Amino acid sequence: MTEPLLSVEDLTIAFPSDSGPVPVVKSVSLTVGREIVAVVGESGSGKSLTGRAIMGLLPRRAEVRAVRMVFEDIDLQTLDASGWNRLRGSGMGLILQDPKFSLNPAHRIGRQVEEALLLHTGLSAGERKERALDMLAKVGLPDPKRIYASYPAALSGGMGQRVMIAAMLINRPKLIIADEPTSALDRGLQDQVLTLLRALTEEFGMGLLLISHDLQQVSRYADRVIVMRQGEIVERLPASQLAQAQSAYTRGLWAARPSVATYGTRLPVFDANGKPS
Repeated sequence: MTEPLLSVEDLTIAFPSDSGPVPVVKSVSLTVGREIVAVVGESGSGKSLTGRAIMGLLPRRAEVRAVRMVFEDIDLQTLDASGWNRLRGSGMGLILQDPKFSLNPAHRIGRQVEEALLLHTGLSAGERKERALDMLAKVGLPDPKRIYASYPAALSGGMGQRVMIAAMLINRPKLIIADEPTSALDRGLQDQVLTLLRALTEEFGMGLLLISHDLQQVSRYADRVIVMRQGEIVERLPASQLAQAQSAYTRGLWAARPSVATYGTRLPVFDANGKPS
C-alpha cells in the first residue's frame, strides 16, 4: 500500500424524493495511492456515482456527505466552482467510456488534447503542440501529426479512446478516475487500452481508480479491488485473490465471468441478500 493520494471516509450520496432523501451510496470509504484500485459491481451498485462525487461532478440535487474526502492536502468538500476548475485537468482527471460522447466532433484532436495545457499552464502554442504530439505518441497512436490535425470522426473507437487518455494525461495529473474506459471496445482493444493505462500509471507515478464490471480484466490489471453492491462495499481484497473471494456476492460475480467453462450454462442469479440462487 502506497501513501494515499485520495482518502474518502464514510461517503454517502442521496437524491431527493417525495418521501425524503433516498441514499444510493452508503458509508463508502476508500483510499488510492500510486497504484490501480478497481471498484467493481453490477449496474446500479453506486460505483460510477462514487467516482463522480470524488470529481465533484454530481448534479446539484444530489446530497453528498462525507466525514473526510481529501485529495493530497485539499479538502474536496470545501471547493467552489473555481477550485474544482483548477483541480480538474491538473491534479485529477476523468476518462469516460465512449469517445463518441467525450470528444467534440467540431474540433480537431490537437485542440482537444491541448485544452488542459491551455487552461492550466503558460506554455506557448508551439510548446503545447510539441507536448501534445509527444503524448499522442506515448499512447501508441501511429502518425501523431496526422492524428493531431484530424477530427474525431476520422478515428476508430480504439484510437478515440487513446486520444481521451492522452488528453487526460497531458498535464500529468496525479490521480485518474477511469469509468468503464473499455466497455465500448472489443476484447482485443480492451486489453490494449488497459495495458496502456497500467504502463502509463507506473511511468508517471499516478494513482488510478478504475471503475469496472469486468472482474476478469480487473484481476489482471488492478492492484486492489473494492466490490460494491446496492451502494455499499461488500468486500476488499487484492486483485490477485479475486478467485478466492470470501463474499458470496463476489464469488457469484467471479463465477459469472464469460469463459469456456460457463459457455451454455445458467449463470448465477443473486437474491435480495446478494447471494447466488
